[in-house]
Amino acid sequence: MTQSAGRRPPLNKDTLLCISLAARPSNIGTRFHNHLYDVLGLDFVYKAFTTTDIAAAIGGVRALGIRGCSVSMPFKEDVLALVDEVEPSARAIHSVNTIVNDVSVPGGHLTASNTDYLAVQRLIATHRLDPEGTVLIRGSGGMANAVGAAFRDSGFTSGVIVARNVDTGGALADRLGYEYAPEVGDRTASVIVNVTPIGMAGGAEASECAFDPATIAAADTVFDVVALPSETSLIKAARDAGTAVVTGAEVIALQAAEQFERYTGVRPTDEQVAEASEISRA
Repeated sequence: MTQSAGRRPPLNKDTLLCISLAARPSNIGTRFHNHLYDVLGLDFVYKAFTTTDIAAAIGGVRALGIRGCSVSMPFKEDVLALVDEVEPSARAIHSVNTIVNDVSVPGGHLTASNTDYLAVQRLIATHRLDPEGTVLIRGSGGMANAVGAAFRDSGFTSGVIVARNVDTGGALADRLGYEYAPEVGDRTASVIVNVTPIGMAGGAEASECAFDPATIAAADTVFDVVALPSETSLIKAARDAGTAVVTGAEVIALQAAEQFERYTGVRPTDEQVAEASEISRA
């Protein structure tokens, strides 16, 4: 790694490549990482890709000496069989979003982790969410798996998974030791979490709110994993109600910072992460 604060070296034969693999790549990670490489003067470049052959893509990470690889749906479980080492964060939820390649090892050594899980755990701690309380999580996909496990492993023993899909919702609730419900209904909790696309910019439910006013008012904290926009209808409603919030922008910035440190060995400051996060979502 070459570092010269504020000046990224010109691309050269020793520049280290980090990539993302997703079904529908976005510019968020690309902007976040490349901005910080520039700010910190790191000899890295980041590029987003998609693939129809995840095994070949991960083989390419190994064979080409690619330093880091971010993994999105639908590849988060498939890559488990393709790496050399799985950290507890990924093992806990059987899902990977980050692969680091030790390029000093002949043929590479791929270590998998899940920084979504790590980011949610850290946010639970920094926002001082009380594990003696209850958590209600709306959603049952891959991110809900990470969020639910992070709450359970942070000491939240009382929880409800709300999901329309009985199979995935019920299975997730069983894994976590939580209750399952198909609808929120009149349920309340001290922490309510949206892990669905409701409120996501550009989606069919962009203007909708994941919880009704009564559920929001009864909560101590509202947590929305949706990152675009950071001020979703749910977050706005919670602020209007005087309820504490944790935003999706915090989640995506923190998980990306965890990835960045694993790839580069450099931990950006909170201010640098905030700036990169804002640029990435512009």
